[in-house]
Amino acid sequence: MIWWWWILPAVVALLGVTLLLTSLGRLFRGRIFTGGVGTILGGGVIAAAGAAALLGLNVQTYSRLTYERPIATLQLKQIGPQYYEATVIQPARGEAEPARAAVYPLHGDDWRIEAQVLKWKPWANVLGLDTQYRLDRLSGRYQRIDQEINAERSVHALSGGDDVDALPWRIDAWDAARRYRRYVNAVDTLYGGAAYMPMANNARYEVWITQSGLIARPANDEARNASAGGWVSVR
Repeated sequence: MIWWWWILPAVVALLGVTLLLTSLGRLFRGRIFTGGVGTILGGGVIAAAGAAALLGLNVQTYSRLTYERPIATLQLKQIGPQYYEATVIQPARGEAEPARAAVYPLHGDDWRIEAQVLKWKPWANVLGLDTQYRLDRLSGRYQRIDQEINAERSVHALSGGDDVDALPWRIDAWDAARRYRRYVNAVDTLYGGAAYMPMANNARYEVWITQSGLIARPANDEARNASAGGWVSVR
């Protein structure tokens, strides 16, 4: 949260209120000119502080509603026709959970990563509650329907997310949201989200969690050429 957007207007408003009260006191004591000028200035300062606070709220709202963060990087290596190795790297989450990488074989034309997603309502985002996720699985995907039905499939379980290996005293937002969503109107939805992109040799992609779900982005020329500016996510 951008605290100075709130602290600065609050300080200015306090100065404005002090000036206004002092000037009103002068008016009651018969000092019309200085009291009147001070009252006008005090009111103007308070109005300016209010405008700054509204601007800060608008900036904070936009910042929170557009907040996103990386959750995985996929590096692909082609082994054979429609056969790849995908190295999935999850970023470090502080000193307690360093970055981790694993290699998975994938058959098909596309890779697909899936997660369970907890999406908060916009007002909860503004208050600082961000979309939560739990990685679920990584799989290969064929673009042709007949191959999707008959060709060799590949799917792998994934682990990782916002509350994996949580400390005993840490609040599990996912579990709390499911338990108490009928009492607290902050949860928008709990759903399964996915993102998929075409596979290519040496292609690298980044997967991000946003306030509306998962998205995938090409991270090098091989990935950009493979995706050719196409789709980036599906829910």
